[in-house]
Amino acid sequence: MSSAKPDISPHPATDGLPPLGIRYEAMELDTILGDDRVLAVFGFGAQAPAAHADPRYLRVNLEPADATAPFEVWRVQGSVHARRDDGIAQSFDGDYAFGAIEVDEAAHGGIENAAAVAYRKLLAAVAASDTPHVLRIWNYLDAINLGAGDDERYRRFCVGRAAGLEQGFVDAYPAATGIGVRDGRRVLQVYWLAARAAGIGFENPRQVSAWRYPRQYGIKAPTFARATRAPTRSVQVYISGTAAIVGHVSHHHDDLEAQIAETLANIDSVLAAAQVAPAERLSAGAVLKVYVRRSEDVAGAHALLRGKLPAHTCLLLLHGDICRGELLVEIDGVQSA
Repeated sequence: MSSAKPDISPHPATDGLPPLGIRYEAMELDTILGDDRVLAVFGFGAQAPAAHADPRYLRVNLEPADATAPFEVWRVQGSVHARRDDGIAQSFDGDYAFGAIEVDEAAHGGIENAAAVAYRKLLAAVAASDTPHVLRIWNYLDAINLGAGDDERYRRFCVGRAAGLEQGFVDAYPAATGIGVRDGRRVLQVYWLAARAAGIGFENPRQVSAWRYPRQYGIKAPTFARATRAPTRSVQVYISGTAAIVGHVSHHHDDLEAQIAETLANIDSVLAAAQVAPAERLSAGAVLKVYVRRSEDVAGAHALLRGKLPAHTCLLLLHGDICRGELLVEIDGVQSA
């Protein structure tokens, strides 16, 4: 991995991709999918439709903090076409691509091999497309903290992901999230955003890069960048799943307020590294997902975040398990100028 400082001077207006539109929308699913500029739509929890014939729709089995959640909608400027092929749902508009795969762990002997299969298929799919540059990946797996030491399911997932990548992402890792669902299905869900031009990965000066974590965190370190700045005409930064980790150590055990404050400090730090202006960080251009481990913390987390963030920052709170058992909350999202 290169440590050289990249050149990210602003593109001329005629250069770069149009930014991806990302919003939370409380509309009928078929109405949303009726727009041919929609690249992908995500529903959350048991109240969302389980499936749809349109490959652009995916349900994520994370229960929303409220009874129902809005859909997360990705819009592009071009006309979108979609297909399913070899178990992968994909959609494209020429600038961007969405892809999703679900892998049954039982068919592959467990989470480790399921992760390897998922990532081999991901790499093959993007390599065969006109959008070969992965900007962002989301990983959702059941019972993420089950197991002790190196047998913990998240650590086995990391081993499998590394095996599946092999020579993939040699120059730079994309931003990513790994969160635990509680559906008991043992089906690994991986989805991604790719583009026809490469983004730039950034690290957080307050944290050790994930791929450099010491051996105490598992056989294979997690393989992701803390953020990716998209190759867009205006600033757009994809923020990886971020929690109260400083250096490589978790902080503020059992203190929700302090963990949220530390998490927001980490997000501010990585956005600064990506050269996002102070006034734009976690501004009205931010769309955030907040994963909360304990149901009794949801109301407090919502109140704390609303007290710390601008009123127009878009928030979606979901029940989810974090990759380390002592962490109570994780936040990911996108910051647009």
